[in-house]
Amino acid sequence: MPIYMDRHDLAVTAKDVAEAHREDVKIQHKYHCKGLTYWFDEKRGSAFCLVEAPNADCVKNMHDNAHGLVPHQIIEVESSVVNAFLGRITDPQSNDFLADSNLPIINESAYRIIMFICLKDIFVLKSTIDNEKAIEIINSARDFIQKSINKFNGREVNKDSKRLIISFTSGTNAVMSALEIQREMKSLLKNAMGSSFNINISLCAGLPVTSQNELFGESVQLAKRLCEVANQEQVMISSEVRDVYNSENINGLSPDVHAQILSPDDEEFINKLIDTTESIWNDPQFDVGIFGKQVGLSRSQFYRKVSSITGLSPNEYIRDFRLKKALNLIETKKGNVAQIAFNVGFNSPSYFSKCFQKRFGVLPSNLVK
Repeated sequence: MPIYMDRHDLAVTAKDVAEAHREDVKIQHKYHCKGLTYWFDEKRGSAFCLVEAPNADCVKNMHDNAHGLVPHQIIEVESSVVNAFLGRITDPQSNDFLADSNLPIINESAYRIIMFICLKDIFVLKSTIDNEKAIEIINSARDFIQKSINKFNGREVNKDSKRLIISFTSGTNAVMSALEIQREMKSLLKNAMGSSFNINISLCAGLPVTSQNELFGESVQLAKRLCEVANQEQVMISSEVRDVYNSENINGLSPDVHAQILSPDDEEFINKLIDTTESIWNDPQFDVGIFGKQVGLSRSQFYRKVSSITGLSPNEYIRDFRLKKALNLIETKKGNVAQIAFNVGFNSPSYFSKCFQKRFGVLPSNLVK
């Protein structure tokens, strides 16, 4: 049977939520539901129920008839993903129970800090240096990342050959882990022998059920996008993560750390920038002035904003975006050099090859071969 997670916005106490959950349990069989557990954060006024049910309407009707606290949103989830993000799919151990019941009073937040790590240009590294050396560098990077995640109590949510998603309950632990990984990677990547291989790290925060139909979808999407524009010299930290860190530490986040701390306006701009880039990146008639207008800024404002966040001018940013798309096409064997050059918006294959070599340290023709 499917599993659903819902979100309730409530100005109540943990005991109130436990009593509402008890009422659910009393009638859940009538709706073929089974309440597995829930999370409640009194500070943020949010509760999240995990329910096994035939469909979302059954969950809604059960809540409505049990206590009238209809959820604001319901999404279908995988139990393994919930466990990876939140650390459990059953009730936690507790010393506080409702009177005359075996149901715990739960006051445990579902709020999480999300770390997104992107290992960039692995294909180039493997193609430009000795294969054994390349594998040694990549494995060393992954081993250290895993050690740091474990050291700071992170939970690995998802990973593939190029990306990792990690969940933390503590903003301090997430920031300390990110900064430690960044420091170690700087030393390790000196052995990459001039390859463009690098690692980008971003930190975002949020709740499991928001406007998207995916668990922590909003936070993961922003974290991924921050990684896309991140400078490899700095960890990208969202404004929300900064606020969480500062609430946990008297002195707050030091301005001396190698991190780019974003404002809410910066985050909104990055979302607009990437949305717009995705719509025009392969247009050979691309114009920076039009680009800026689509984002809603004048040419000069757009230039300053892109440069301050990415370290690149708008022209450099869009060229870099195209070159990364080209690298992906080469890696997935989607054409020859000339075809790929035109597909990513270059009018001249020779100019494309020149830019590609400058960016990645190798001619695209060598990678195609």
